[in-house]
Amino acid sequence: MNRALLLVDLQNDFCAGGALAVPEGDSTVDVANTLIDWCKARGDAIVASQDWHPANHGSFASQHNAEPYTQGELDGLPQTWWPDHCVQNSEGAELHPLLKQKAVDAVFHKGENPQTDSYSAFFDNGHRHKTGLDVWLRHHEITELIVMGLATDYCVKFTVLDALQLGYTVNVITDGCRGVNIQPQDSAQAFMTMAAEGATLYTLADWQETHA
Repeated sequence: MNRALLLVDLQNDFCAGGALAVPEGDSTVDVANTLIDWCKARGDAIVASQDWHPANHGSFASQHNAEPYTQGELDGLPQTWWPDHCVQNSEGAELHPLLKQKAVDAVFHKGENPQTDSYSAFFDNGHRHKTGLDVWLRHHEITELIVMGLATDYCVKFTVLDALQLGYTVNVITDGCRGVNIQPQDSAQAFMTMAAEGATLYTLADWQETHA
């Protein structure tokens, strides 16, 4: 086993009715479940990340009397102010109920430090602290990742870029991702950036056909 499926933030708050609902976010769950079955049949590992914010997280617009989706600065870094979302132990922070969660081998929390945001499943945005994901993958001798999830233009993009920097071979399942798209082209540009940095982009059908 040297490959893992990495499911990025498939949480209630990013899906329909959630506090930070990504358009068509729910549609990623069927893709995830298909990939879970595909990976399990081949002995691949399956891991997931979860945004896991304290209620007073510094990225929340409510902490700054700011309008959601406007821009500011947090921890010395440019910051989008978000609606309160994925608060620890809340229903919104839970993985989507239709996701085949029992197949997930490990879940890694991010965004727990109220002073800094964490888009990537590997690091906070300042690269000052790591999650446990990289250590877990290396312990299991995993060198290749299949990545999908929410949202394309934030957590998926930065997870993929960090994985490439860490030396992993990275495949992105494009129809398993949906974006926030504060600007209309944000997701398209995110995919272009990931590809330019070395990720290989596939649709689910293309992935299954080329890896039959």
